[in-house]
Amino acid sequence: MDAKVRNDQGREFVRSVAGSLSAALSLATGELWPFEVSDIYDLQGEAAAQFSIEVSKSLYGEFFIEFFDPLFTKLADQVSRQSEKASKNKVESLIPVLESSMRGLSDTLAAQYGPIQFTVKSLSGPVERGMWMVPFSSVEDRSKAALHLSLDDALLDALTAAAETEGNPSSDSSPVQTANLKLVMDVELNVSLRFGQRQMPLRDVLALASGSVVELDRKVDEPVELLLDGRLVARGEAVIVDGNYGLRVTEIPRSIQSHFFN
Repeated sequence: MDAKVRNDQGREFVRSVAGSLSAALSLATGELWPFEVSDIYDLQGEAAAQFSIEVSKSLYGEFFIEFFDPLFTKLADQVSRQSEKASKNKVESLIPVLESSMRGLSDTLAAQYGPIQFTVKSLSGPVERGMWMVPFSSVEDRSKAALHLSLDDALLDALTAAAETEGNPSSDSSPVQTANLKLVMDVELNVSLRFGQRQMPLRDVLALASGSVVELDRKVDEPVELLLDGRLVARGEAVIVDGNYGLRVTEIPRSIQSHFFN
């Protein structure tokens, strides 16, 4: 089998899993969970939870998802608070979310591969990391793995065979990402405007009082920044709308979708 096709198909499958997980976690917690498929990562320590996903029907094989702390604990706590049937077992509490994610993944991959069934199981022991692997890093800390995904050889072979048979090599412009994004269109997100910032020594902060003036690092004619979870998504001009501050967008540095599926 062509090694490049095998690698491309495996990586595109991983990107699809990342998108489906992000969508399912966002729906379950009411908070955006973007992940990046990373090549540089730190796998120090044991995973907090491990799951196996058995793949059958038009594709076959198995892959494994490992959650690392502090991401796992934060996710499990939020999922438990949002769920009406909260499980005391944090590992088990994530299974319904993973099952929802796999249903979304099955729907988005059906056009390319046909009907696919995913069966989620929790694992009590560690996953052997001798297979084709890709980590997901969180946007908060790109140097450490938040999730880790391992594909076995059978699944990689099935993905490659499907690509070679249909003459449909992988591409970075995946329609899967657009389909996953539609699943979270109604999730409400907090955005903020940043007029500027500056660093101040603690003594100056403690000396602040009514009437104090703090000079920012941005001139009055420079654009204001629109932030989503601390990430720059647009720049523009500050305006007044019905007595409230607003933003007239003049620049979008990069595609907003790329903030969710990298």
